[in-house]
Formats: sequence, C-alpha cells, structure tokens
Amino acid sequence: MRRAACPRWSRAVTAARHRLAAGDREQGANPVELAVMMPLILVLLFASIQVSAVFLARSTALNAAQSGVSAQRTYQAEDGAGVDSATRFLKAAGGWLVGWDKAGPTCVTTTTEVTCTVSGRSLSVVPGVDFAVQQTAHGTVERLTEP
Repeated sequence: MRRAACPRWSRAVTAARHRLAAGDREQGANPVELAVMMPLILVLLFASIQVSAVFLARSTALNAAQSGVSAQRTYQAEDGAGVDSATRFLKAAGGWLVGWDKAGPTCVTTTTEVTCTVSGRSLSVVPGVDFAVQQTAHGTVERLTEP
C-alpha cells in the first residue's frame, strides 16, 4: 500500500495535469491566429507607408511653391524667376512628388501678390492607386511705396 502524499501537493499535481491535458486541445492555435491576423497587419503596414508618402509629397509640393513665391516676390524679379526656383527645388527634392513636370509649377503675379501652385502625384505603394497632390503658396510683391 502506498502512503498518501501531502494533500496540497496532490491537488497541485492534479491541477497541473488538467492544465496540460487542456493545453493539448489548443495545440496549433497560434499559427491559425497568425494566419488570420497577418493580412490585417500587412494592410495596416502598407496603409501607414502610403499615408507617409502622401504627406511627404504634399510637403515637397508646398516647399517648392514657397520657394517659387520667395523668388518671384523680390523687388524687380524677372518673369519666370518663381517657376525656375520651384523647378530647381523639385529636381533636387527627390522623387516623392511624381508627374510634376507634366504641367510644371505655375506662378501668377499681380501688382501686389504672387501665387505659385505645384501639382503632381505622390508615390504609390499599391500599383494603380494615385493620390493627386496640389499645393499653393501666396506672398506679397516687394515694391517701393511713397510715404
């Protein structure tokens, strides 16, 4: 006849056996959960990269437009100085804004104000999906005034 073990230990051993036996029923659940969640994780990853690309394209277009305004608003600036400045900026900025060279930057100058607009598309992570980008900057023309 075997001597009975301490009741605390026997309860702990019994509980551990039940847990181990219950764990066998869920064997292989982690790969299935991963297979279900992986498409969602990939969609969120690519969406965040695409949103970043759109914001970088918008920033590039706005900086180019501001560069054009800064060049065109100076006192007695040559015609086309703003377009030239925006074009130089876009060529040096890299490829975050694509298709800007089709229409090119435009600058409209009145007697008191300069407005430059830059248009294009952002880089696309998903082929066939385009995001149009257009940014405009305004500034006042430097001129002599009589007091």
